[in-house]
Amino acid sequence: MTASPISSRTRSRLTAAAASVAIAGAIGFVAVTTGTAPVMAEAVRVQAPQVAGFADLVEKVSPAVVSVQVKAKVQPAADDGQASPFDGPDFFQDNPQLKRFFKEFRGPDGQGGRRFQHRDNPNREPRPVAQGSGFFISEDGYIVTNNHVVDGGSAFTVVMKDGKELDAKLVGTDPRTDLAVLKVDGGGQKFTYVDFADDAKTRVGDWVVAVGNPFGLGGTVTAGIVSARGRDIGAGPYDDFIQIDAPVNRGNSGGPTFDLNGQVVGINTAIFSPSGGSVGIAFDIPASTAKNVVQVLMKGGSIERGWLGVEIQPVTSDIAESLGLKGEKGALVAGSQDNSPAKKAGIVAGDVITQVDGKSVETTKDLARTIGNYQPGKSVDVTVWRGGKEQSIKVDLGTLPKNDKMASAEQQSAPAKDHNSLTDLGLTVTKSEDGKGLVVTEVDPDSDAADRGIQAGDVITAINSQEVTAASDISKAMTDAQKAGRKQVLVQITRNDNNRFITLPVAKG
Repeated sequence: MTASPISSRTRSRLTAAAASVAIAGAIGFVAVTTGTAPVMAEAVRVQAPQVAGFADLVEKVSPAVVSVQVKAKVQPAADDGQASPFDGPDFFQDNPQLKRFFKEFRGPDGQGGRRFQHRDNPNREPRPVAQGSGFFISEDGYIVTNNHVVDGGSAFTVVMKDGKELDAKLVGTDPRTDLAVLKVDGGGQKFTYVDFADDAKTRVGDWVVAVGNPFGLGGTVTAGIVSARGRDIGAGPYDDFIQIDAPVNRGNSGGPTFDLNGQVVGINTAIFSPSGGSVGIAFDIPASTAKNVVQVLMKGGSIERGWLGVEIQPVTSDIAESLGLKGEKGALVAGSQDNSPAKKAGIVAGDVITQVDGKSVETTKDLARTIGNYQPGKSVDVTVWRGGKEQSIKVDLGTLPKNDKMASAEQQSAPAKDHNSLTDLGLTVTKSEDGKGLVVTEVDPDSDAADRGIQAGDVITAINSQEVTAASDISKAMTDAQKAGRKQVLVQITRNDNNRFITLPVAKG
């Protein structure tokens, strides 16, 4: 059976209906899909190795770290209206560069913090407030900080991590190492405390974490590495600082630097900062130094150090050669102080101290630290190089004076007569008025003597440890040195009441 044909009109109607259905379906589909989130690609993620952080360490040690606030009596301003003169530690007074860095570390008020107005009366004259750091070293409330933080203070307050404030009393200080100990009474409370590390095991490159109170902000943590050991920054005879690059700023003074075991390897005491802020160079008092001092201060004692009583200077290659000494080691004695243990024992200018009780003395700092670690009254064997050989001298150490004394040598004005010319050396000399040594009256500016620093007015007292009273003594010393195959002679001079040594090349011809 054949289907009846569809008319063209009918076909048009069917086509239009189908188009309408298609459009409606499309509209419905759009309506449905617009309510659904578009499919997105996955976010980029990198499967990196997990690096251990410092959070666990900080959580454990931070309760032991405190902010130290020091109130002082108001100091009168200078006549010009400026702040009072610098009153920092004695060992910075003679070093302008360190004094500037120290002032920046302590802050604009010279105390390491800021000046605050009294809360009850904003117009009241503000009292200086030092803001430093410290840490508990025992559960019964002993706190270690810097001497320069508490210096001149009349009242002390420590602020704990939880904000609790406790009054503290000053137990003791040691300005030479810039250490101080405070004590708080917690009413039976046991404080979280930390211990000193064996910093001999601390190596350059080890991680360290500093916790403190920079700019009065409260507990702040910074991290870095040990940059160097045994730094000498000219602060004093016992310089042996640990240098770190953890950011340390004003207010960090007295704060601890921890190793990854949570032990204190050093105490922040100074920074190098041309700008006043951290540039990644900070200096810590080593734990080994602090531990011994703190133990004495906690018992209410004072620090007493052994005293030898000598002026010393480094042994240079020229000095070593002039004395027939192998290597640039030891401490050259420029003079023994009057009534000192060294003078009583017979140590004289020109001796080179090479050992103390069998311990090698490599540098002048070694000698100062070694002697300082002995108790006064201790008898020690001092090995010196004298006359081309070693000899041992027994010395009963004294007590280091509060103010380090300088050896004194009488320097008299010389009469302008009986001049003797030492052409080969570029010197003109004359006998001193008291007959002890030769006064330099003229120095050839193009001579070796001028290059080595000899000046008119210097008094030459000895050459190669032999006293000189005439120009012929100098010539003889030169000849003897030449016969011994030496290229240098050691010249002892007195200038401004101080002894020092220089070397001069053996004259030719």
